[in-house]
Amino acid sequence: MASVSYGPEAIVLVLALAGGAGLGFTLPVTIAIAILLAILVASYRQVIAAFPEGGGAYAVARKHLSKRASLTAAASLIIDYTLNVAVSIAAGVAALTSAFPALLPYTVWIALVILGGITALNLRGIAESARAFMLPTAIFLVSIFTVIIAGLFRDKPAVTVSAPFLVDNAHTIGVLLLLKAFSSGCAALTGVEAIANAVPSFKKPRVRTAQRAEVALGVLLGTMLIGLAVLIEKFALAPVPGTTVLSQLTSAALGNGVGYYVVQFSTVVLLALAANTSYGGLPNLMRILADDNVLPHRLSRKSSRDVFTYGVLALGVAAALLLIGSAGQMNTLVPLFAIGVFIGFTLAQFGMVKHWLTLRTRGWRWRLALNGFGAALTAIAAVVTTAMKFTEGAWLIALALPVLVLGMERIRGAYQHIGERLTVSADKSASPTIGYKPAVLVPVSGLTTLSSRAMDAAYAMSSQPIAIRVCMEHESTAEFARRWNAKYPNSRLIIIEDTENSVGLSLSRYIRAHFPHRETFAVIATLDPATPWHRFLPRQRTDEVADALRKHTDAVVCQVPVRIDPAFRDPALRA
Repeated sequence: MASVSYGPEAIVLVLALAGGAGLGFTLPVTIAIAILLAILVASYRQVIAAFPEGGGAYAVARKHLSKRASLTAAASLIIDYTLNVAVSIAAGVAALTSAFPALLPYTVWIALVILGGITALNLRGIAESARAFMLPTAIFLVSIFTVIIAGLFRDKPAVTVSAPFLVDNAHTIGVLLLLKAFSSGCAALTGVEAIANAVPSFKKPRVRTAQRAEVALGVLLGTMLIGLAVLIEKFALAPVPGTTVLSQLTSAALGNGVGYYVVQFSTVVLLALAANTSYGGLPNLMRILADDNVLPHRLSRKSSRDVFTYGVLALGVAAALLLIGSAGQMNTLVPLFAIGVFIGFTLAQFGMVKHWLTLRTRGWRWRLALNGFGAALTAIAAVVTTAMKFTEGAWLIALALPVLVLGMERIRGAYQHIGERLTVSADKSASPTIGYKPAVLVPVSGLTTLSSRAMDAAYAMSSQPIAIRVCMEHESTAEFARRWNAKYPNSRLIIIEDTENSVGLSLSRYIRAHFPHRETFAVIATLDPATPWHRFLPRQRTDEVADALRKHTDAVVCQVPVRIDPAFRDPALRA
C-alpha cells in the first residue's frame, strides 16, 4: 500500500515530458493500472487456495511448468523483493527530505540507518514486527484518504509548490509515451505477490485469511491510486526537484500545517516498514528454495525466535548495496522495480492455466479464462516494461536474472552430486570389508601435550598408528626418534624432510605418494583458545597443516581440540 507514494510520481515523471497535455493522461493511465491490479488480485486469490504452503509464482511454476521456468520465477522474485526494500526506504527518505530539505545531503546515511533498524526489528521475529507495523499502517491509510477527501472538496490548492515551466507538447503524446508511463506506474503493483509467498505466516484459517488480505490490499491500493491521480489532474501538479508528488498533493489539500507533517511522517514510517513485505516474503521463499536444493541449506534454518536469520541478513546486505549504488535516489531504483515481478506474474498465471486444465474442477472454465487473460496482460506488460526501461537500468535486471538462474542450477547440481556420492547402492554390502585396516597418521613436531592427545585418539582408531615428523634440512632427529620410540613403542615413526618449505605441503606430498589407494585418517590435535582474547592471536601451525591436508589430499582429517586451563593463561597470575 505504501507504493502510492512513488507509483503516481513515476507516472507523472514520464507524462511531464509532454508538458501539461501529457499530465492530463495521468488518470487514464492510473485506471489501466487499477484494472490490471484487480485482475492480479483475483488471480492470486486462486494461487493462495491452490498453494497454501506458500511460494507464489515459484511454487506454481515448479509444479506445472519446467524446472528452469520455476527457477526464473524464483530469480525474478528474489530481485523484486530486494528492490522493494531499497525503493521503499529511498521513497521514505524522499518524503522526509521533502518536509525537511536541510536533510537532503544526508540521504544515503539516513537510508542506511533506517535499513539497519528494519533488519534488526525483523531479526526479532515476524510476529513482533507485524504488531509494530499495525499502528503506522492505520495512520498512513487515514492520512492518505484525508488528503484525497480534502483535496476533492477544494476548488483550488491550499498551497502551490513552484514547478519548472512546462512546455505543452514538448514531446508528442503517443502510444510509446503512454506505455512508458504505464510501465513506470506498475511499480505500485509489486506487493501483490507477497501475500501468496507468505501464506504460512498468516493466522488460521491461513488460506481464507490470506485471500481476504489480498482483496483488502487490492481495494485499498486501487482506491488510493485513482484518488491521488484525480487530485494530480485537478491541481495540475508537475514534478518538482527535491519534492515528491505526494508532498505536493498534501500541501495542496491540507496546507503546510500540522496535517502536512502528519502525512509526511506517516509516509516516512510506513515506507520504512513497507520493507517488511520483503522481510516476510523473501526468507520464506528462500526456505522453499533451500528445501528444493537450489539455494544453500543454511537459508532454511530458523533461529530460536522463529526467524530465517541468514535470509534476513542476506536481504539487508543486498538492499544496502543498492541504496549505496543509487545514492539513495528513489527515481533511480523505481524503473528497475516492476520488471522482475511481471515475469513472476506471467509464469504464475501460465502455471495456473495448466493447473485448471489438469484438474477441471467446478468453475474451471471461467478460472482458466481469468488466468489466461491475466497471463497475456502481464506478459505484454513485462515486455513493454523491459523495452521502455532498458536504457534506464533494465539491462541490469536482464543480466541478473539468467545469472541467478544459472547459479541456482549449479547449486542444485552440486547437491545432486553430493547425494549420489553419499548414497549406498543396494548391491553393495553395508558391512565393513574383512581385514580392512585404514592408515591412521599423526603429524607431530615433538613430545608435547598436543602430540600426546593426538596419539591417544589415534590408538583408539588403530593398534599401530603412524607418527610423521617433518624435519628441516640438516636437522638432527636421532634424539627425538629415541625419545619417541621409548614413549610409544607400538607406533611407527616416519621422519621426512621439508621439501616444499611448508610442513603442510610436505606432508600432503608424502601422503599422496605413499598412501595413494588406502583409506587414510590424519589425527591432529589443535589448541582450543581458552579466552576470547586468544582467538585474535596468530593461528597455530596445526591448523595450517589440517587445511593443507584437506585441500591437497583425500585424507580424512580428525582434529582433536586441546584446551589450556584459563587459570594459567597469564604468567603474572601463575607467579
